[in-house]
Amino acid sequence: MSEVSIRDDEIDIVIGALQPDLTSFLEEWRPIFSRFHLIIVKDPNLQEELNIPGGFNHHVYTKSDIQRILSSSNTDLFCGYSCRYFGYLISNKKYIISVDDDCFPIKDQNTVDAITQHIINLKSPAAPFFFNTLYDPFREGADFVRGYPFSMRSGVPCALSCGLWLNLADYDAPTQALKPDQRNSRYVDAVLTVPAKAMMPVSGINIAFDRELVGPALLPAFRLAKEGNLRWETMEDIWSGMCVKAVCDHLGFGVKSGVPYVWRKERGDAIESLKKEWEGVKVMEEVVPFFQSLKLSPQATTAEACITEIAAAIKGQLGNSESVFSRAAETMVEWVKLWKTVKTQ
Repeated sequence: MSEVSIRDDEIDIVIGALQPDLTSFLEEWRPIFSRFHLIIVKDPNLQEELNIPGGFNHHVYTKSDIQRILSSSNTDLFCGYSCRYFGYLISNKKYIISVDDDCFPIKDQNTVDAITQHIINLKSPAAPFFFNTLYDPFREGADFVRGYPFSMRSGVPCALSCGLWLNLADYDAPTQALKPDQRNSRYVDAVLTVPAKAMMPVSGINIAFDRELVGPALLPAFRLAKEGNLRWETMEDIWSGMCVKAVCDHLGFGVKSGVPYVWRKERGDAIESLKKEWEGVKVMEEVVPFFQSLKLSPQATTAEACITEIAAAIKGQLGNSESVFSRAAETMVEWVKLWKTVKTQ
């Protein structure tokens, strides 16, 4: 891999705590996480006290902390898997890395340092406007292939690094139900830049991003219903990923996918998930054409401005067909205001 300088004090690791005992999770990650500051956000719906082993530089945020910091009793925005977004909101570091509490480091002879791999992705340029068929040309041992324009070989800043995982792959509930024994065992030591204008499903399970470039674009704004048990639990990630990819494309930033991998353990029931996901599966058929045709103005020069324009387009083009889109647009506008308010405190 390329050599990059990594400052421990410019990185926050955000962990959404959906289970009370984080002991085995953190002990497995100790050789890697112990260097960095951890933001642990407890799911507001979790009643038990968190069990966190000693020796970590960490701060825990609970439901009462969220209410205090936001001056509001409404914590619905950060329930379930979406609690990680509060960590994004509260961090003041340049780089944020998100790892779910059901994921563990990959091990060969040694523990694979996923944090370093993410930072290498973010600190190395990306090449989204002309696809390099030999993966990432900025990795050690790789280069641009024949025919790649020399004028484009300096690349652009990388704003988002999307890692993958072994064992329980990121399948939706219908696929999990039809193929209950299917697992991902393929480790490909490669990373590539996702081409500009290509959409992708992003999962917050194992990602890293440059907060200064695109932080406000990672947002928990899409819910099928206000009641947590009636929503597609992963739809916030899918929606957020489409928003941040649109922002990166417009502002000229890159998005990388591939290494680092984590090992994701078994959790959840496919049939129960299907009950929650089905409405989201149907909504996606409207979401994709919208983002395919989305165009932002030259005046949108920041992530905040991009999200505000996307929200206006959603309200104008989708708001009349489904109330879920109107709610999403309103939440996105509120999120931008919230981001600015928290960052100026």
